[in-house]
Parts: sequence; structure tokens; C-alpha cells
Amino acid sequence: MPRPGREPGPGERVPNGTARSGFANGATGLWSRSVSAAGGALALNRRNLYGYLFSLPLIVLFLAFVVYPLYFVVTQAVEPYTYEVLFSDPVFVQTVVNTVVYVGVAVNVKLFLALLLSGLLQADSRGTRFLSAIFLLPWAIPVLPGILSIRWMLSSQWGIMNLIVEDLGFGPVHWLASRWMAIGALIVFHIWKYLPFWTVILLAARRGIPRELYEAASIDGAGGLQRFTSITFPMLKGIYLICSLLSMVFTLGDFTNVWLLTGGAPGDSTHVLATLAYRYTFMMGKIDWGMGVFATALPVTLLFIFILIRKIR
Repeated sequence: MPRPGREPGPGERVPNGTARSGFANGATGLWSRSVSAAGGALALNRRNLYGYLFSLPLIVLFLAFVVYPLYFVVTQAVEPYTYEVLFSDPVFVQTVVNTVVYVGVAVNVKLFLALLLSGLLQADSRGTRFLSAIFLLPWAIPVLPGILSIRWMLSSQWGIMNLIVEDLGFGPVHWLASRWMAIGALIVFHIWKYLPFWTVILLAARRGIPRELYEAASIDGAGGLQRFTSITFPMLKGIYLICSLLSMVFTLGDFTNVWLLTGGAPGDSTHVLATLAYRYTFMMGKIDWGMGVFATALPVTLLFIFILIRKIR
């Protein structure tokens, strides 16, 4: 038996009263800690409940307009028969080619011109500032007036383009009555409309390059082309890639420009994936076909977004 004031050794017995007293104290401490933890969890859950209640309208909207449409698209797009019908439709195959040409040419030409024009507008002079303001007008003009103006200019009866062609001694040209000429008109309008926006982005990136690098290159005898290839483009290639990916995502889903300018005419030959999906879904009543068209573009769009996210990180 241990003496008072000393802890029991390995081989010594502890009196029963002492053991019961220690057990009671431990149980009381455990109970108080449990009650305290339960009270804290209840208070936390109450705060979470208030947060959920305030977020409930947004959650309902998200479920109604994001989750449910996505579920509907997936359920409609997993049918193999839908893709058998689509890939046997010559209009769909032609539309895929149109989309690749439209996105590939429009985005690359637009970004290349934006890179060049950003260098021209970088000069800090009164004339350059005036030209910059004029240059932004196409982007500031709403889409509908711009497309109506282009349609008037390309009209085969009273369009200004045909007046110029006839003054040069040629016959009238039906600009929007040919597949490739109509697609060319779409590409030209897209570049004219959105070139100022991407030029401003690249111009801002150019002005972030330290001037000391150009001064050092000039001292070393580097010319304009050498400064561009050794300083400007290496410093801009990251933002150039990000702009290209963003522009591809936007252009791949372009519906307004194509639908208002050509409407898929002549003979459904100028559709892109967005307008063809609209035609299948709302004009033909084939919802599964329309969802299948969107699903064919989804992997490419997700790939661009994945690369964009990786590049931003």
C-alpha cells in the first residue's frame, strides 16, 4: 500500500475509494468536455444554417439553370443513335469543317494583327492617341448595327462593294450567295469587330515590359526585328497564348454574328456548331440532335479551358 504523498509503484495496490474517486473525476471531465463540444457544434451548425438560408436563392438558381440543364444535356447526349444520325448528315459534317475554318482563321489572324497593331499604337504621341480612340469604335458599336451595315455593303443590288467592283469593270458579285465567300465575310466581320479589344490587351502587356531591356538591346546594336524576337515576343508569349485560348472559346460558341449575317444560308452551308444546334433544337424540334451538336464541341472547349487554367496558374 503506498504511503500518503507518494504515487503508487508498479506492484502496489490502490485503495478502492481512491480508484472510484479518480474514475468519477475522469468521467465528469469527459462529460463536461463532451457537453462543451456539443454546444460549440450546435452553435456552429446554427451559424451554418443561417448561411444556408441566405444562400438558398442562389443555390436554387444554380440548380435550376446550371445543374439541371447540364444533367439534361448529358442524358440527351449519351445516346449512340444521336451521333449515328449526326455523322451521317452531310450538313453536320460540313458544319464541323466551317467551324474549324472559322475559329482557326479568325482567331489566328485576329491575334496576329493585334500583336502588330499593339506595337504601332505603343508610341506616345497625340496622333497615336487619336488613332487609338478611332480604332476602338468597331468594338464599341453594338453587334446588330454593325452586321446590318455589313449586309448593306455586301448587297448584290445596292451594296457599296458591288458599286466599287462595277466601277472597276467587273460584273456584280453575290457576296453572301456563295458558301466560302459568306464564310469569308463572317471572318472579316469577326476580325473587324473584335480586333480592337485584343489589341488593347496586348498593348497593355507591351507597356508592362521594362524599358531598360530595350535600351540595353539598343546599346548592343540590336535592330527592331531582333528586339521583337528577343525581348517583346518572349515577354508576351504567355499573355498571347492566354488571349488565343480565350478567343477560341468565345469564337467556338459564337452564335449571334453567324446567325444575323448569314443565318446558315445559302442552303445551310455556312452554319457553325452553335447555329446548327439552334436549327436542330428550335426549328426542327430535334432536341437530342441539338444536344449532340453541343456535346461534340464540349470536349474541345473543356480542353481549351483546362489549358487556360494550367497556364494561368
